[in-house]
Amino acid sequence: MKRIRVIRGWKDLPPGDRGAAVAMGSFDGVHRGHQQVIELAHRAASDLGAPLGVITFDPHPRVYFRPDEPAFRLMKTDQQARALETLNVDILYVLPLDAELAGMTDRAFATRVLHEGLGARHVAVGFDNSFGKGRTGTPDTMRQYGAELGFGVSVADPVGANGGGRGEKFSSTQVREALRDGRPEVAAEILGRPFAIEGPVQRGRQLGRQLGFPTANVDLGDYVSPRFGVYATRTRLSDGRQFDGVANIGVNPTVHGVTRPLLEVWLFDFDEDIYDRIIETDLIAFLRPEEKFPDLETMTGQVMKDAERAKAVLRA
Repeated sequence: MKRIRVIRGWKDLPPGDRGAAVAMGSFDGVHRGHQQVIELAHRAASDLGAPLGVITFDPHPRVYFRPDEPAFRLMKTDQQARALETLNVDILYVLPLDAELAGMTDRAFATRVLHEGLGARHVAVGFDNSFGKGRTGTPDTMRQYGAELGFGVSVADPVGANGGGRGEKFSSTQVREALRDGRPEVAAEILGRPFAIEGPVQRGRQLGRQLGFPTANVDLGDYVSPRFGVYATRTRLSDGRQFDGVANIGVNPTVHGVTRPLLEVWLFDFDEDIYDRIIETDLIAFLRPEEKFPDLETMTGQVMKDAERAKAVLRA
Protein backbone atom coordinates (compact mmCIF):
# COMPACT_ATOMS: atom_id res chain seq x y z
CA MET A 1 0.00 0.00 0.00
CA LYS A 2 1.31 3.43 -0.92
CA ARG A 3 1.92 5.89 1.89
CA ILE A 4 -0.27 8.97 2.22
CA ARG A 5 1.46 12.36 2.30
CA VAL A 6 0.27 14.69 5.03
CA ILE A 7 0.61 18.38 4.12
CA ARG A 8 -0.14 21.00 6.75
CA GLY A 9 -1.19 24.31 5.28
CA TRP A 10 -2.23 25.70 1.91
CA LYS A 11 0.23 28.51 1.19
CA ASP A 12 3.32 28.40 -1.05
CA LEU A 13 3.02 24.70 -1.86
CA PRO A 14 5.47 23.23 -4.40
CA PRO A 15 3.99 22.15 -7.76
CA GLY A 16 4.10 18.49 -6.80
CA ASP A 17 1.74 19.10 -3.89
CA ARG A 18 -0.83 21.00 -5.96
CA GLY A 19 -3.33 20.03 -8.65
CA ALA A 20 -5.18 17.21 -6.90
CA ALA A 21 -8.81 16.19 -7.10
CA VAL A 22 -9.92 16.69 -3.52
CA ALA A 23 -12.70 15.67 -1.17
CA MET A 24 -13.47 18.35 1.41
CA GLY A 25 -14.92 17.93 4.90
CA SER A 26 -14.12 17.24 8.53
CA PHE A 27 -14.16 13.47 7.95
CA ASP A 28 -14.15 12.61 11.68
CA GLY A 29 -14.56 8.84 11.61
CA VAL A 30 -14.13 8.50 7.82
CA HIS A 31 -17.53 6.76 7.87
CA ARG A 32 -19.41 5.34 4.91
CA GLY A 33 -20.98 8.71 4.07
CA HIS A 34 -17.52 10.28 4.01
CA GLN A 35 -16.30 7.41 1.86
CA GLN A 36 -18.94 8.29 -0.75
CA VAL A 37 -17.53 11.84 -1.03
CA ILE A 38 -14.00 10.48 -1.31
CA GLU A 39 -15.10 8.03 -4.01
CA LEU A 40 -16.40 10.94 -6.12
CA ALA A 41 -13.03 12.65 -5.80
CA HIS A 42 -11.34 9.35 -6.67
CA ARG A 43 -13.30 9.06 -9.91
CA ALA A 44 -12.39 12.62 -10.85
CA ALA A 45 -8.73 11.99 -10.01
CA SER A 46 -8.72 8.92 -12.27
CA ASP A 47 -10.36 10.83 -15.12
CA LEU A 48 -7.95 13.76 -14.79
CA GLY A 49 -4.82 11.74 -14.10
CA ALA A 50 -4.47 13.78 -10.89
CA PRO A 51 -3.53 12.82 -7.32
CA LEU A 52 -6.39 12.03 -4.94
CA GLY A 53 -6.49 14.47 -2.03
CA VAL A 54 -8.58 15.01 1.08
CA ILE A 55 -8.99 18.38 2.79
CA THR A 56 -9.65 18.50 6.51
CA PHE A 57 -9.17 21.04 9.28
CA ASP A 58 -7.15 21.28 12.51
CA PRO A 59 -8.57 21.90 14.97
CA HIS A 60 -11.94 20.40 14.06
CA PRO A 61 -14.38 23.28 13.38
CA ARG A 62 -16.51 22.22 16.33
CA VAL A 63 -13.51 22.54 18.65
CA TYR A 64 -12.59 25.93 17.20
CA PHE A 65 -16.06 27.47 17.35
CA ARG A 66 -17.43 25.63 20.42
CA PRO A 67 -14.39 24.91 22.60
CA ASP A 68 -16.36 24.32 25.82
CA GLU A 69 -18.36 21.36 24.51
CA PRO A 70 -17.59 17.84 25.79
CA ALA A 71 -15.03 15.69 23.98
CA PHE A 72 -16.49 14.22 20.79
CA ARG A 73 -13.73 13.00 18.46
CA LEU A 74 -14.06 9.62 16.77
CA MET A 75 -10.42 9.34 15.73
CA LYS A 76 -7.01 10.90 16.07
CA THR A 77 -5.17 12.40 13.11
CA ASP A 78 -2.94 9.36 12.61
CA GLN A 79 -5.98 7.05 12.67
CA GLN A 80 -7.65 9.30 10.11
CA ALA A 81 -4.57 9.16 7.88
CA ARG A 82 -4.49 5.35 8.05
CA ALA A 83 -8.20 5.12 7.21
CA LEU A 84 -7.72 7.43 4.24
CA GLU A 85 -4.69 5.47 3.13
CA THR A 86 -6.84 2.35 2.76
CA LEU A 87 -9.04 4.38 0.38
CA ASN A 88 -6.01 5.11 -1.85
CA VAL A 89 -5.80 8.78 -0.88
CA ASP A 90 -2.47 10.27 -1.99
CA ILE A 91 -2.46 13.56 -0.05
CA LEU A 92 -4.11 14.66 3.19
CA TYR A 93 -4.26 18.45 3.36
CA VAL A 94 -4.62 19.51 7.00
CA LEU A 95 -5.65 23.16 6.93
CA PRO A 96 -4.95 25.18 10.10
CA LEU A 97 -8.29 26.56 11.26
CA ASP A 98 -7.18 29.93 12.58
CA ALA A 99 -8.56 33.47 12.58
CA GLU A 100 -7.50 33.98 8.96
CA LEU A 101 -9.24 30.88 7.65
CA ALA A 102 -12.28 31.25 9.91
CA GLY A 103 -12.76 34.83 8.72
CA MET A 104 -12.78 34.06 4.99
CA THR A 105 -15.98 34.41 3.01
CA ASP A 106 -17.02 31.38 1.01
CA ARG A 107 -15.79 33.10 -2.17
CA ALA A 108 -12.42 33.94 -0.60
CA PHE A 109 -12.00 30.35 0.57
CA ALA A 110 -12.77 28.97 -2.87
CA THR A 111 -10.46 31.49 -4.54
CA ARG A 112 -7.52 31.76 -2.16
CA VAL A 113 -7.39 28.27 -0.65
CA LEU A 114 -8.87 25.86 -3.19
CA HIS A 115 -7.86 27.59 -6.43
CA GLU A 116 -4.73 29.63 -5.70
CA GLY A 117 -3.33 27.70 -2.73
CA LEU A 118 -4.04 24.05 -3.53
CA GLY A 119 -4.59 24.41 -7.26
CA ALA A 120 -7.47 21.96 -6.93
CA ARG A 121 -8.60 20.51 -10.26
CA HIS A 122 -11.78 19.03 -8.81
CA VAL A 123 -13.62 19.39 -5.49
CA ALA A 124 -16.04 16.80 -4.10
CA VAL A 125 -18.30 17.69 -1.17
CA GLY A 126 -21.19 16.14 0.71
CA PHE A 127 -24.77 17.20 0.02
CA ASP A 128 -24.86 19.10 3.34
CA ASN A 129 -21.39 20.65 3.18
CA SER A 130 -21.00 24.29 4.24
CA PHE A 131 -17.91 26.49 4.13
CA GLY A 132 -16.78 30.08 4.58
CA LYS A 133 -17.50 32.59 7.34
CA GLY A 134 -20.96 32.04 8.75
CA ARG A 135 -21.15 28.73 6.83
CA THR A 136 -22.66 30.60 3.88
CA GLY A 137 -21.07 28.38 1.23
CA THR A 138 -23.18 25.50 -0.09
CA PRO A 139 -22.72 22.79 -2.72
CA ASP A 140 -24.50 25.07 -5.19
CA THR A 141 -22.15 27.98 -4.52
CA MET A 142 -19.21 25.58 -4.78
CA ARG A 143 -20.44 24.61 -8.26
CA GLN A 144 -20.65 28.30 -9.12
CA TYR A 145 -17.10 28.99 -7.94
CA GLY A 146 -15.81 25.91 -9.74
CA ALA A 147 -17.29 27.14 -13.00
CA GLU A 148 -15.74 30.57 -12.49
CA LEU A 149 -12.32 29.40 -11.32
CA GLY A 150 -11.87 26.34 -13.51
CA PHE A 151 -12.25 23.32 -11.22
CA GLY A 152 -14.85 20.58 -11.41
CA VAL A 153 -17.31 19.97 -8.59
CA SER A 154 -19.24 16.87 -7.59
CA VAL A 155 -21.73 16.50 -4.75
CA ALA A 156 -22.39 13.24 -2.91
CA ASP A 157 -25.98 12.21 -2.25
CA PRO A 158 -27.05 11.14 1.25
CA VAL A 159 -26.01 7.58 2.09
CA GLY A 160 -28.15 5.70 4.60
CA ALA A 161 -28.52 2.30 6.15
CA ASN A 162 -30.92 1.22 3.40
CA GLY A 163 -28.66 2.37 0.60
CA GLY A 164 -28.84 5.45 -1.58
CA GLY A 165 -30.77 8.31 -0.02
CA ARG A 166 -33.29 6.08 1.75
CA GLY A 167 -33.34 5.93 5.51
CA GLU A 168 -31.46 8.16 7.95
CA LYS A 169 -28.17 9.33 6.49
CA PHE A 170 -24.89 8.10 7.87
CA SER A 171 -23.24 10.76 10.01
CA SER A 172 -20.59 11.22 12.68
CA THR A 173 -23.39 12.30 15.03
CA GLN A 174 -25.05 8.91 14.55
CA VAL A 175 -21.78 7.17 15.43
CA ARG A 176 -21.39 9.23 18.62
CA GLU A 177 -24.97 8.53 19.66
CA ALA A 178 -24.53 4.80 19.09
CA LEU A 179 -21.37 4.76 21.22
CA ARG A 180 -22.99 6.78 24.02
CA ASP A 181 -25.87 4.29 23.97
CA GLY A 182 -23.53 1.30 24.27
CA ARG A 183 -24.13 0.05 20.72
CA PRO A 184 -20.65 -0.32 19.20
CA GLU A 185 -21.96 -2.69 16.54
CA VAL A 186 -24.19 0.11 15.18
CA ALA A 187 -21.21 2.48 15.20
CA ALA A 188 -19.19 -0.13 13.27
CA GLU A 189 -21.96 -0.47 10.67
CA ILE A 190 -21.84 3.28 9.98
CA LEU A 191 -18.04 3.52 10.09
CA GLY A 192 -17.41 0.42 8.02
CA ARG A 193 -15.02 -0.74 10.79
CA PRO A 194 -15.12 -0.94 14.60
CA PHE A 195 -14.68 2.26 16.59
CA ALA A 196 -11.15 2.22 18.03
CA ILE A 197 -9.42 4.04 20.88
CA GLU A 198 -5.69 4.65 20.43
CA GLY A 199 -3.18 5.94 22.93
CA PRO A 200 -0.13 5.23 25.09
CA VAL A 201 -0.43 2.69 27.89
CA GLN A 202 -0.29 4.47 31.24
CA ARG A 203 1.41 3.29 34.39
CA GLY A 204 -1.14 2.51 37.07
CA ARG A 205 -1.29 0.77 40.44
CA GLN A 206 -0.99 -2.68 38.81
CA LEU A 207 -3.90 -3.87 40.95
CA GLY A 208 -5.33 -5.86 38.06
CA ARG A 209 -2.10 -7.84 37.77
CA GLN A 210 -2.24 -8.66 41.49
CA LEU A 211 -5.84 -9.86 41.08
CA GLY A 212 -5.08 -12.02 38.04
CA PHE A 213 -6.16 -9.79 35.16
CA PRO A 214 -3.41 -7.30 34.17
CA THR A 215 -4.84 -4.34 32.27
CA ALA A 216 -3.41 -1.83 29.83
CA ASN A 217 -4.84 1.58 30.69
CA VAL A 218 -5.40 4.31 28.10
CA ASP A 219 -6.82 7.79 28.76
CA LEU A 220 -9.81 8.62 26.55
CA GLY A 221 -8.53 12.17 26.03
CA ASP A 222 -10.50 13.93 23.27
CA TYR A 223 -12.45 10.85 22.19
CA VAL A 224 -16.21 10.79 22.53
CA SER A 225 -16.99 8.96 25.76
CA PRO A 226 -18.73 5.64 25.02
CA ARG A 227 -21.26 4.28 27.50
CA PHE A 228 -19.42 3.35 30.69
CA GLY A 229 -19.22 -0.39 31.01
CA VAL A 230 -17.55 -3.61 29.91
CA TYR A 231 -16.79 -4.45 26.28
CA ALA A 232 -15.46 -7.34 24.25
CA THR A 233 -12.43 -5.93 22.42
CA ARG A 234 -9.62 -6.51 19.95
CA THR A 235 -6.35 -4.65 20.48
CA ARG A 236 -3.51 -4.04 18.03
CA LEU A 237 0.04 -3.44 19.18
CA SER A 238 2.47 -1.21 17.29
CA ASP A 239 4.20 -4.31 15.86
CA GLY A 240 0.95 -5.44 14.21
CA ARG A 241 0.03 -8.24 16.61
CA GLN A 242 -3.63 -8.39 17.62
CA PHE A 243 -5.17 -9.75 20.82
CA ASP A 244 -8.73 -10.41 21.92
CA GLY A 245 -9.64 -8.96 25.28
CA VAL A 246 -12.19 -7.53 27.65
CA ALA A 247 -12.19 -3.89 28.72
CA ASN A 248 -13.85 -1.55 31.16
CA ILE A 249 -14.51 2.03 30.08
CA GLY A 250 -15.28 4.42 32.90
CA VAL A 251 -13.99 5.58 36.25
CA ASN A 252 -13.76 2.15 37.96
CA PRO A 253 -15.69 3.18 41.11
CA THR A 254 -14.78 0.00 43.02
CA VAL A 255 -11.06 0.80 42.93
CA HIS A 256 -10.14 4.36 42.14
CA GLY A 257 -13.14 6.46 41.27
CA VAL A 258 -11.03 8.59 38.94
CA THR A 259 -12.62 11.66 37.40
CA ARG A 260 -11.24 11.17 33.87
CA PRO A 261 -12.55 8.04 32.15
CA LEU A 262 -10.10 5.32 31.22
CA LEU A 263 -10.05 2.36 28.89
CA GLU A 264 -8.71 -0.56 30.97
CA VAL A 265 -8.22 -3.56 28.69
CA TRP A 266 -7.16 -7.09 29.68
CA LEU A 267 -5.44 -8.72 26.70
CA PHE A 268 -5.99 -12.48 26.69
CA ASP A 269 -2.95 -14.76 26.46
CA PHE A 270 -0.58 -11.82 26.74
CA ASP A 271 2.04 -10.97 29.36
CA GLU A 272 4.52 -8.30 28.26
CA ASP A 273 5.54 -4.86 29.47
CA ILE A 274 3.90 -2.37 27.09
CA TYR A 275 3.93 0.74 29.30
CA ASP A 276 4.20 3.94 27.23
CA ARG A 277 3.65 2.02 23.99
CA ILE A 278 0.80 2.96 21.65
CA ILE A 279 -2.06 0.49 21.37
CA GLU A 280 -5.34 0.67 19.44
CA THR A 281 -8.41 -1.09 20.81
CA ASP A 282 -11.58 -1.89 18.83
CA LEU A 283 -14.87 -1.94 20.74
CA ILE A 284 -16.69 -5.03 19.44
CA ALA A 285 -19.64 -5.59 21.79
CA PHE A 286 -21.09 -4.05 24.96
CA LEU A 287 -21.40 -6.64 27.73
CA ARG A 288 -22.74 -4.78 30.78
CA PRO A 289 -22.82 -1.35 32.45
CA GLU A 290 -20.05 -0.28 34.82
CA GLU A 291 -20.90 -0.96 38.46
CA LYS A 292 -19.44 -0.53 41.92
CA PHE A 293 -18.81 -3.81 43.76
CA PRO A 294 -18.80 -4.28 47.54
CA ASP A 295 -15.28 -5.70 47.55
CA LEU A 296 -12.40 -6.73 45.30
CA GLU A 297 -13.26 -10.45 45.50
CA THR A 298 -16.72 -9.83 44.07
CA MET A 299 -15.29 -7.60 41.38
CA THR A 300 -12.67 -10.20 40.42
CA GLY A 301 -15.30 -12.89 40.12
CA GLN A 302 -17.37 -10.72 37.80
CA VAL A 303 -14.33 -9.82 35.67
CA MET A 304 -13.66 -13.52 35.12
CA LYS A 305 -17.27 -14.01 34.00
CA ASP A 306 -16.95 -11.00 31.72
CA ALA A 307 -13.81 -12.49 30.20
CA GLU A 308 -15.55 -15.78 29.38
CA ARG A 309 -18.48 -13.94 27.83
CA ALA A 310 -16.13 -11.73 25.80
CA LYS A 311 -14.30 -14.80 24.48
CA ALA A 312 -17.62 -16.35 23.42
CA VAL A 313 -18.72 -13.16 21.68
CA LEU A 314 -15.40 -12.77 19.86
CA ARG A 315 -15.42 -16.43 18.75
CA ALA A 316 -18.86 -15.87 17.26
